[in-house]
Amino acid sequence: MFFVTLLASVLASCSSAYQIAGKSDINSLDGKKLYLKTLSENGWLPVDSASVEHGLFSMEGVSDSAMMVSIYMDDESIMPIILENGIIQVSINTGDMRASGTPLNNALYNFFDRRNDLEEQLNNLDHREAQMVMNGANIDEVHAQMLKESEELNRKMNEYILSFIKDNYNNVLGPSVFMMMCSSMPYPMMTDQIEDILRGAPAIFKQHPLVQEFITKAQENMKLIEEQQLLRQNLAEKERAGINPANQ
Repeated sequence: MFFVTLLASVLASCSSAYQIAGKSDINSLDGKKLYLKTLSENGWLPVDSASVEHGLFSMEGVSDSAMMVSIYMDDESIMPIILENGIIQVSINTGDMRASGTPLNNALYNFFDRRNDLEEQLNNLDHREAQMVMNGANIDEVHAQMLKESEELNRKMNEYILSFIKDNYNNVLGPSVFMMMCSSMPYPMMTDQIEDILRGAPAIFKQHPLVQEFITKAQENMKLIEEQQLLRQNLAEKERAGINPANQ
């Protein structure tokens, strides 16, 4: 009976563990130390680390719940992964970085593949436009066609990102991709896209610390913008009425 209880305990502890099996063909990584770091309100905090030896590295531990982390070398972020239970295969190769082998990592890198494909199509539009013009096509017609295709690709991109976040409201992927999307903004702000995401989001998504922080800052910024717009409007009205604000 004692052996059965002990065995069950061991199996339970193993099932809640993560294992990272990493490999790389980048020679400059050999002998370097890689760190797993997670983003918190206090910045990037270390979670685990390992040295790269002959192109291989490994880490293992126990995580109470899945979390988004990034693999760092010194202060440089190399790639994101989801730290979740199971064996996570990580490849850091020239021109290709990928994490796979567990459900959330598979989903994350499938998302990156689709997003990158749409971005590549967008980036190729300028080249296609130049080629078509060089081949004798009307420049105005070509430009109009490329503009239409660009708008369609951007629409597909936005719809894909939104649907991915919404499909993953209840796990770590939703907040993580949301923060990736928001990081491209010059500063936190509320947009139609973000309001659409938040409108149907469950409490678990809105209460994520980083999402909460973004929403708070975005709302503060929007209030400040509205106050500045109101101030400019009042000044413009006074100028139209012939009132010099400097004399008041």
